[in-house]
Amino acid sequence: MTEHVGEVKVRVRYAETDQMGVVYHANYLVWFEVGRVEFLRKLGFSYREMEENDACFIAVVDARCRYRAPARYDDEIIVRTHLKNARESLVHFGYEIVRSTDGTLLAEGETTHVVTDAQMKRRTIPEKYMRAFCEAAGRNFLTTEDKKH
Repeated sequence: MTEHVGEVKVRVRYAETDQMGVVYHANYLVWFEVGRVEFLRKLGFSYREMEENDACFIAVVDARCRYRAPARYDDEIIVRTHLKNARESLVHFGYEIVRSTDGTLLAEGETTHVVTDAQMKRRTIPEKYMRAFCEAAGRNFLTTEDKKH
């Protein structure tokens, strides 16, 4: 099985740039979130559904970004998101941000999330989401019953 990669295009807005005319560094983390939310939709569910239907939240506990080249106002960028790993109560995403016109790698990064309930207590990822995560990572999904045998 091959790894799933989600792609979403974003146009750099003037408000996202700094005095030097390049994208302010914190905006890359916002774009990681845009990519992550769209990636979940590609897997067949939304983050909103996880919260509302299953009281399942994925809280960021670590975020990293390595800047490779500047993005500028009106650039069209592509945010590529993939699942690096998922286990019982931890989800790890990877990202690449490239300029769509020339394919230049602008930034790459990753975020790690702890799965919690509404009270921010750690919990296990429900099986329906874990199944999708395993498929996205190219791994076999084992149900609770499978693990007992």
